[in-house]
Amino acid sequence: MKISLRIITLAAALLLSFGLKAQVTVADPARRGMDPERLSRLDDVIEECIAEGNIPGAVVSVVRNNSIVYLKAYGNKSLVPKVEPMTVETIFDLASLSKCVGTTLAAMQLIEGAYIRLTDPVKKYIPEFKPWVDPATGEKVDIIIRDLMTHSSGIDAYYDADKLVKRFGTNQPDSLMRVIATEAGRNFRPGTDFLYSCLNFITLQNIIQKVTGQKLCDYVQEHIFDPMGLRHTCYFPLADDCLTPLAHQELLPLVAPTEMQANGKPLIGAVHDPLARLGGGGNSGNAGVFSDAMDLSRICMMIMGRGHLYEDKFNGYPVPAQRILSASAVRTMVAIPPENDPKVGRALGWDKKSEHSSPRGDLFNPETTIMHTGYTGTTLLIDMQTRTAIVLLTNRVHPTDDGLVGPLRSKVANIVAGSIIQ
Repeated sequence: MKISLRIITLAAALLLSFGLKAQVTVADPARRGMDPERLSRLDDVIEECIAEGNIPGAVVSVVRNNSIVYLKAYGNKSLVPKVEPMTVETIFDLASLSKCVGTTLAAMQLIEGAYIRLTDPVKKYIPEFKPWVDPATGEKVDIIIRDLMTHSSGIDAYYDADKLVKRFGTNQPDSLMRVIATEAGRNFRPGTDFLYSCLNFITLQNIIQKVTGQKLCDYVQEHIFDPMGLRHTCYFPLADDCLTPLAHQELLPLVAPTEMQANGKPLIGAVHDPLARLGGGGNSGNAGVFSDAMDLSRICMMIMGRGHLYEDKFNGYPVPAQRILSASAVRTMVAIPPENDPKVGRALGWDKKSEHSSPRGDLFNPETTIMHTGYTGTTLLIDMQTRTAIVLLTNRVHPTDDGLVGPLRSKVANIVAGSIIQ
């Protein structure tokens, strides 16, 4: 049965009536407590990364409070089959940022509505879901929703998509979930260690779908993306060939391509992650969201506003001020659960202090900063203390999967943190 939340859903006609292009208004950094000269150093490090051949191009947005203070496109969005310049409206395959802006926000809405709880065992929703079994004593420990969201479940990191297709065919999400529930390894006692796993968020996707009666992509579009007035943010559900987007065709000209495929063409609108594409047909908890820097900046503003979204007609978001999440839900989401072993280092759906937290750089406060990256070369960082956010979008996997962006992420974080003067 479809759940009715208190969030107001905007009609699609209203959104389309404002068109795809936005009037981009960038605030004066100095008036927002940031040094514009120091921020300009971003140009140097991003252009250097392009010159080294690690990325074809990039878009960066720096947010302070409720304003974008730096927004710029660099290089090209496409190199093959033809060269096309990058623009600030370019839409990127977010890869694992989908875990944050899609699956996690949906889960937090359900938690604050008491439809699910962090302590619920996964088997409550997926009865065949096997527990961790202590090899020494035979003790069985159920995996709970909090374990999924903090990557402390111990479930295997991934499942080979080619193997899945060979066994079951393409676009078989039910078969994938059965494999995760009954075959995937349980590598340690839940809550005691960290193992980043896409299978955690595919499992969380299935829980959300069982509770809401909707596909994840439909729920998130209706209850998060549309109420926020996001113009260039969506999942692209795929046809049976797992290459052809079935919806949001009007957005495809803005999408940056990713990796070249065996057919000699790059993916455009078909999610790069193999399990999300071949196993989930574009609707997946671990990947599948596409977005641009402006929309992601708006999501960051909402989170820094403790779930409150401000009206922003100047930048093409004609929606009234409203809440997407409660302040309590945001406070819980950005904190490391005290029940977990400290070495886990993860908040709910976000990184804080794990072994993957290098994109924070050297200057942002690890106690107040959340972040996440995506395999395709995307990054989100939010410092709740200074109310500063970074959106860094690249398609490092175009045309081939060999671009390096780790150092760039850290450099960008240091430049932005070092630009805060009050």
